[in-house]
Amino acid sequence: MVYFLPPAAWARPYPSVDPAIFSQSAATAQTLMNDAGVILKRLAESRSFAATIMSAAQEGKTDEVKRLIRSLGIRSQTEVYFNPDGIRLTLSPPPGAFPCCQLVVGLRWNVFPPSHR
Repeated sequence: MVYFLPPAAWARPYPSVDPAIFSQSAATAQTLMNDAGVILKRLAESRSFAATIMSAAQEGKTDEVKRLIRSLGIRSQTEVYFNPDGIRLTLSPPPGAFPCCQLVVGLRWNVFPPSHR
């Protein structure tokens, strides 16, 4: 005869929950979102700034793109990646801050017709 124990008899209890780091991550992520908002607002409202970013990216000037973004007064550390279709910004807490989170924003600047894909 085989006996089966109910799941409650063999299940390991979960450790107690401490939301301190989770809450700190959420608060830091709000700062990243605020910085992303500054960047997006400027790109949306200033065609000349957007064109300057795009031109620097087209010329492969990653450091110049980063400098332009930092010139907006954001505190987040920002990594940039771009290709002919658009740009991806990855915002992280500034150096020395708790490395808890990242915010990634992807924006298109070129849309090819479906026949070119």
